[in-house]
Amino acid sequence: MHTDTERCVRAVRSKDSRFDGWFFTAVLTTRIYCRPSCPVVPPKVENMTFYPSAAACQQAGFRACKRCRPDTTPGSPQWNARADAVARAMRLIGDGVVDREGVPGLAARLGYSTRQIERQLLAELGAGPLALARAQRAQTARLLIETTPLPMADVAFAAGFSSVRTFNDTVREVFAFSPGELRSRGHKQPQTPGVISLRLPFRAPLNPTNLFGHLAATAVPGVEEWRDGAYRRTLALPYGHGIVTLTPRPDHIGCLLSLTDLRDLTIAISRCRRLLDLDADPVAVDDQLRTDPLLAPLVDKAPGRRVPRTTDAAEFAVRAVLGQQVSTAAARTHAARLVTAHGTPVDDPAGGLTRLFPDPAALAGLDPESLALPRNRRTTLTTLVSSLADGTLKLGIDSDWEQARAQLRALPGFGPWTVEVIAMRALGDPDAFLPTDLGIRRAAQELGLPSTPAAFTARAAAWRPWRAYAVQYLWATDDHPINNLPV
Repeated sequence: MHTDTERCVRAVRSKDSRFDGWFFTAVLTTRIYCRPSCPVVPPKVENMTFYPSAAACQQAGFRACKRCRPDTTPGSPQWNARADAVARAMRLIGDGVVDREGVPGLAARLGYSTRQIERQLLAELGAGPLALARAQRAQTARLLIETTPLPMADVAFAAGFSSVRTFNDTVREVFAFSPGELRSRGHKQPQTPGVISLRLPFRAPLNPTNLFGHLAATAVPGVEEWRDGAYRRTLALPYGHGIVTLTPRPDHIGCLLSLTDLRDLTIAISRCRRLLDLDADPVAVDDQLRTDPLLAPLVDKAPGRRVPRTTDAAEFAVRAVLGQQVSTAAARTHAARLVTAHGTPVDDPAGGLTRLFPDPAALAGLDPESLALPRNRRTTLTTLVSSLADGTLKLGIDSDWEQARAQLRALPGFGPWTVEVIAMRALGDPDAFLPTDLGIRRAAQELGLPSTPAAFTARAAAWRPWRAYAVQYLWATDDHPINNLPV
């Protein structure tokens, strides 16, 4: 969008927050870059230039606006709506892969050479992977400086910087403040020792009922819980583990993070945002779905529904198999047994979380006879776990959606429903569709939509590329716990 100057100028003049994260406005006279909704008086048109990313602005020598803080905007929704190499690279960078494995590791995961990845990112975003990762480290550093009393040296290494000197230079260059000045300007708020308090922004509107209702209704005991109006769960992270508490608020999501290693902060934030689909563009989604006269009343009644996703694709795939042809309560029971037998114990002084969900390696030696499941389901589960453990099947934010679907379909016991629900919630495909789902078919019948899967799929073509969001609106017609916030 940043190449459409006229459209960008209109967004800046109207201070339209819907475009925050889509592009950034750099002012040539002040050498400052802002989000489109910055409250200051817009500069003259001839003094404005537009960039596709904060990293591109920083690389061009602009510093972040102290008023609108453009580095804290929700991420661009296009990275969640696309499955090409650039989008997959951006999701991996957000998950901290460049900090942990470097640019060669990023390229290897995507199946490209380092030079190809750098060229593609530079062409579309105006910055290479190192610059994009640097911008992310700067934002993480700012969060730690302003929200924790940690010594600056600890902040530097937790944010992913290789030295305190690089940390100091980057903070001064990006924010025009020293780390000490940033801390003195930060919002003073009560802090619980060992807990980081954050505000996760999103594009309005956001309807929390199905989002948090679904997560709470399907919560696996010991791994997830709903407590005091918040969804809580354990997180398995690269350097350790953590516990997150997510609370819906009118203009943000309250986030409390307790981590065993602060180097996991960026990854934890990225996974929480992905879990709650906070980088979505609800206006674009709802406008498309409203073009169908049968869906329009559902959208108008409760706009801004998100797709509840997951923090770990492999975990969700296992849970999807356990949930085949059984009730929500039965699926939770089966998953809880696996967690009790194979999950890593954790301490949770603030609640009732007790374990991490077991990873594929921990489940690889699972005795099929120990599972209270039909024989065919046991075969499906053990085959899935083995494929995930040995790397034959790779599910994650860097997955090619169609390739992953093909690999899942090749496994025994994987029908269209299981494949598509994994594509929707674990892989993040916004166009995943479940025409055979019982709840969807019931809703379709009540609305007068076609009842057969083939005819229903043909009718739903008009909803593309947002059919996963249409599924949320259709599910919401049923009086099921997944559609309501727990009391």
